[in-house]
Amino acid sequence: MELDSRILHPGKQAGSQRGVLPKIAALFGFAASYLVPCELVTSPTRLDRLQDLNRILTILRRLGARGTQDAPFYAFGLHFNPEIPRQDAATLTAFMKSFALLNPWLRREASPDRTRELLGFADPFPADYVRRIVSLDYWPDISTFIDDYLSLNPTRNRDLDLLPLLHHLDAQRVRAVLPNEKINGRPTFHYRLPDARVSDPGWSIAPDWNRWVCVERLAADRERLDAVGSAYLSFEGEDKSWANVVEQIVRS
Repeated sequence: MELDSRILHPGKQAGSQRGVLPKIAALFGFAASYLVPCELVTSPTRLDRLQDLNRILTILRRLGARGTQDAPFYAFGLHFNPEIPRQDAATLTAFMKSFALLNPWLRREASPDRTRELLGFADPFPADYVRRIVSLDYWPDISTFIDDYLSLNPTRNRDLDLLPLLHHLDAQRVRAVLPNEKINGRPTFHYRLPDARVSDPGWSIAPDWNRWVCVERLAADRERLDAVGSAYLSFEGEDKSWANVVEQIVRS
């Protein structure tokens, strides 16, 4: 458990930790603990241990932990960092295609609390980028994928933030575009969800995780992935209508 703010963790910064700055940060951290949310970070967790995380929610609830819905400024969220099954270009591209195609449905199902609507949440991927990557002939090498991603997504502000994974795969290429961005390379996707309703006894991480599994399943089925991509490219409706279409696909 730690405060979710970089300046409050001087021990994580590069360089010497001696002097006044760490003490100031510690004092500021104590004062900010009443305003800055606490972040619960887990070590890598096996699939058969996911239920343990829901037990943690029960304990936090008993201790008085609050959720997004409990105050207008509680912009809490849930983040998953699923490990990529294989660190190759085809796997990376398949997951990106699958997520981009399902994202209108995923965003609708997440139903962010009004707090996140007011304070803002991650922007969806640009339409031009989505249409480029879901094309049937888009299967680039890793270098080309990274260049294409950074050209239209030079930001952490996405539901599926690929920067940690791309930094892990080619740090030099990412740093050439984002030299000062806070990115910790790791072989995982970074899936950011807008709600953490910790105080609600009926809230669980399971529905959001199960929807992520839909992304994995579509990514693993090349024939189906191509078919959904073709349908998207010929679709002329709005995102809300496309969400209805892909809902039928993932439910079938």
